[in-house]
Amino acid sequence: MNILIDIGHPAHVHMFRCFAHEMIQRGHRVLFTCRDKEFELKLLTAEQLEYVSFGKKHTSVLGKIWDLIRFNWKEIKVARRFKPDLFVSHGSITAAHASFLLGKPHITFEDTFNMEQIRLYEPFSEVILTSDYEHPLHSKRVLKYQGYNELLYLHPNRFTPNTAILQELGVKENEPYVVMRFVSWNATHDMGHAGISFENKRRAVESFSKFARVFISSESPLPDELKQYKLPTSPEKIHDVIAYASLIFGESATMVAEGAMLGVPGIYIDNTGRFYTRDIAQKYDLCFNYSESESDQLLAIEKGVDLLKHKASHEYKRKNRAQLLADKIDVTAFLMWVVLEYPKSIQQLRLNPDIQQQFK
Repeated sequence: MNILIDIGHPAHVHMFRCFAHEMIQRGHRVLFTCRDKEFELKLLTAEQLEYVSFGKKHTSVLGKIWDLIRFNWKEIKVARRFKPDLFVSHGSITAAHASFLLGKPHITFEDTFNMEQIRLYEPFSEVILTSDYEHPLHSKRVLKYQGYNELLYLHPNRFTPNTAILQELGVKENEPYVVMRFVSWNATHDMGHAGISFENKRRAVESFSKFARVFISSESPLPDELKQYKLPTSPEKIHDVIAYASLIFGESATMVAEGAMLGVPGIYIDNTGRFYTRDIAQKYDLCFNYSESESDQLLAIEKGVDLLKHKASHEYKRKNRAQLLADKIDVTAFLMWVVLEYPKSIQQLRLNPDIQQQFK
């Protein structure tokens, strides 16, 4: 079987790398298509996965429209050579359009629920896999699974953190540290967002530094004042970094959710929020959501300080994470079954959603 996976963000490489390696080991061929956005190419290279890059993305509105046209064309050209049996993605408009034109199924994950993007790929996708919380996408194509996207690569069956990362970071065992994540706000769904102000980024660093080491991961170049806090590790080691952190703080819902999967509390700052961060907050108390307002940014910093001062106990984190894992499935094992048994797997899921219990 030939499987084409389209990547729109570095997190998508992590999402599908375990699946890709498993499928390759079973004798199938997997090809990734991607853009040179942040460090997708580094991640794919580090994982020794076959890929084709479509080059840089534009940030202007007109540039994004042009990108949609040229990326679609490039995807079709690559697919014609590769001859995929199906396409897999996380909400890829490009993969959906190419799969439709080539008469192949497109299986996609969705957890951001940006309707302007969904409208462009939903009619051309056979299956949209979403987590089992309430969300606004009510489509006959939706199938809910018992998990989060981050469990594709952070389920205990897929990931064991490497303690060697502590030496690379220059921290001692059990020494607290915070991972702060800032985004560039260049995506289409980021319009109208400003994120954390520079003053509050600086205030957060100063406040957290009283109780822990601080490391910053940023999509955009850091100002001189904050460069000393830049995370020194390579991108493929980010989950080892997160696993031993005391707190995740910032503008990335994905990184906060990743922390939760590993039992690390996170603070997420965003005006619109994410359904999955709210779900994690309500069910497992491993995520705390705040808006981008000045008052909420200050409250978020206070909450971070509180968590660091009182050091949310290892027992608290262990129990909450254990409950999360008990409720959820090994999503990579589930995806492999969906793909290998397609379309029978989809028919079975629609008739009996509990069939996915076999992947716990």
